[in-house]
Amino acid sequence: MSPKELNYIEDALGHEKFLKTQCQDAIQNLQDPELKACVQQLQQKHQQIFDNFYNLV
Repeated sequence: MSPKELNYIEDALGHEKFLKTQCQDAIQNLQDPELKACVQQLQQKHQQIFDNFYNLV
């Protein structure tokens, strides 16, 4: 893997970690169960994407 590709993956990991954290924070503050469930699905999706990028390294 080239250094440029590795930098791309590191950036993507950082972005996914940030998005996952934002979702977790939102889940803590949401009252609407339907909206909370939607954000939980988003959080799980960002975790899957993070895991996929992590497994590339």
